[in-house]
Order: sequence, then C-alpha cells, then structure tokens
Amino acid sequence: MEYSKLLSNYNDILLPEDVQKILHTGRNTVYQYLADGRIKSLKIGGKYKIPKRYLLEFIYPDIDFTKEPE
Repeated sequence: MEYSKLLSNYNDILLPEDVQKILHTGRNTVYQYLADGRIKSLKIGGKYKIPKRYLLEFIYPDIDFTKEPE
C-alpha cells in the first residue's frame, strides 16, 4: 500500500475538524485524543495542528512511516 496517497485530499497539516471527519468521531473524542497524546500534534497559538503523518501513525500503529516505502 502506498501510504503517501492516503488522505491525499487533505492538506499536509490537519485541523481537529479534519480529524473528526477522517475518523468519523465527535469533537470531544478528537480533543481528548490530542490532549492525552494518543494522536501526536503541535500546538501553535493555542490551536492544535496535526501533521498527516501523526494521524497515520495513530491509525496504523504497526507501520513505521519514517521509512521509505519499498
């Protein structure tokens, strides 16, 4: 599977609202995942920014996204 094409219709930096749509979950759940670190994120100006790679690591925890695909 070519993971670089996953979520290709989204920007490289996601907002919590994007994560809600992708995971089909509620706002409170997404913010809880961000707050407790289950989904890694950056907080810039008090707002969460989620690099696409961090969300993919959450969805596919057994895959090392730092390696180039074979």
